[in-house]
Amino acid sequence: MHVRGFTRHPNSGVSEAKRGTFAGLIEKIPYLQQLGITAVELLPVFQFDAQDCPPGKVNYWGYAPVSFFAPHQAYSSRQDPLGPIDEFRDMVKALHRAGIEVILDVVFNHTTEGDHTGPTLCFRGLDNTMYYTLEADRSHYADYTGTGNTLNANRPAVRRMIIDSLRYWVEVMHVDGFRFDLASVLGRDASGQPIPNPPILWDIESDPALAGTKLIAEAWDAAGLYQVGSFIGDSWREWNGRFRDDVRSFFRAGPGSAARIADRIVGSPELFGHEQREAEQSVNFVTCHDGFTLNDLVSYDTKHNEANGEDNRDGTDDNRSWNCGVEGPSDDPSIEGLRNRQAKNFLTVTMLSLGMPMILMGDEVRRTQGGNNNAYCQDNEISWFDWTLPAKHADLHRFVTLLNARRTLRVVDHERSRLPLSTLISQAEKTWHGLEVGQPDWGEFSHSLAFEAEVRRDGLRVYLILNAHREPLTFQLPHLGREPSPWRRWIGTARPSPDDIVPWRIAPSVSEPFYRAEAHSVVVLFGKSKG
Repeated sequence: MHVRGFTRHPNSGVSEAKRGTFAGLIEKIPYLQQLGITAVELLPVFQFDAQDCPPGKVNYWGYAPVSFFAPHQAYSSRQDPLGPIDEFRDMVKALHRAGIEVILDVVFNHTTEGDHTGPTLCFRGLDNTMYYTLEADRSHYADYTGTGNTLNANRPAVRRMIIDSLRYWVEVMHVDGFRFDLASVLGRDASGQPIPNPPILWDIESDPALAGTKLIAEAWDAAGLYQVGSFIGDSWREWNGRFRDDVRSFFRAGPGSAARIADRIVGSPELFGHEQREAEQSVNFVTCHDGFTLNDLVSYDTKHNEANGEDNRDGTDDNRSWNCGVEGPSDDPSIEGLRNRQAKNFLTVTMLSLGMPMILMGDEVRRTQGGNNNAYCQDNEISWFDWTLPAKHADLHRFVTLLNARRTLRVVDHERSRLPLSTLISQAEKTWHGLEVGQPDWGEFSHSLAFEAEVRRDGLRVYLILNAHREPLTFQLPHLGREPSPWRRWIGTARPSPDDIVPWRIAPSVSEPFYRAEAHSVVVLFGKSKG
């Protein structure tokens, strides 16, 4: 989430002096609590250069660091010398009191000084050859970040600075973890080559002051190094870009996507199923700040970045999106209904797959950027959270709230531990099915699948049905045992609210041995084995 964007909109209800600040975020903590959020990952809050962007624009995201030790002054409602520090700490304390952890998006791969023609603001003027990775001619910067320069993270002095920065934010500012932007850059040496045991990464893992701190890697860089599932170190979680791509492909009926989404649901074992990694280290997401919002993923076939002033050349063209029949906003109830259903499909799979789920600020209420998939320079209503949306899309907000709640509540009445549903599924015996029990279709043009998880110690069984076809399909259901015991429907994304998701205690029974899954829908059933 973005500190400024969360409360900057005039309809936020936050006073003008506090809009877009750490103090403003404090006022909206009850919204996060009600939604069931347990941690927030804040886009960069280090002091950054807001002018590091095309003329006439403002750097909104903040990936242009100037100092690794100072909170961004513009995010504070207080402008006295210690105001930003005190206000940031007040925000962290308030989030902690609400049971919400704070993770910072940190940028140790480059600075705002840009390429050899850029301004001299910090490290270039101190010791250019030590702080930056240079080309062989020593007059140009190596650029593995897409920003014009690359921080030489494995030089001893730079390593010390990074560790000191992390310690400061943990020990003084009391944050709980870090997400490292373009983290694979930290695994390159002074010549730019990937190295097997990068000193800085092991420094981070072994530092006593950082023990227990959550470490999340964006395990790639802008020069082609891709390390998802193989990032160096034992304690790291990783953004799973393949989860994003494969789940998107499945729900737009992409070829060969059934087998790939199956792998993502069970924790991406081909990436994380080895002795150095496990499923819980996969950070599963479908959208993030960099790309379409969830609403735009189901509303646009192509990007619409004209407002950025680059003739729509910026931003990725690989969106794997589907507009559900009309490009952009629509008043057609059937189009809007399908988009809402698709949004619920994405959210259900993200929340129930093995790993750590992450959702983008505003996806729970279909926040739109008008098709802009690269809003890095849009400090305006394109990017801000619109506080009329929770009422406008109350059904989706309710859906996400109940989905979050089920992840943390005990699953069966006699279960004493409060294990998340995904943890129970990770311990379960797993079986794949198709339209018929035991007959999954892994073909190139298969767009449907069923998944069963059975926790043998208490007989709990969960049945997930995915139908990305354009027509309804009927799925045979497994028997629950010798004694009559019906499956019960928890989620049916094609059903109108409030029947799309219901509390387990009042979930309706499914009396037939077959279940009709509507087109473009996800169904989740549960039951208990008998006899």
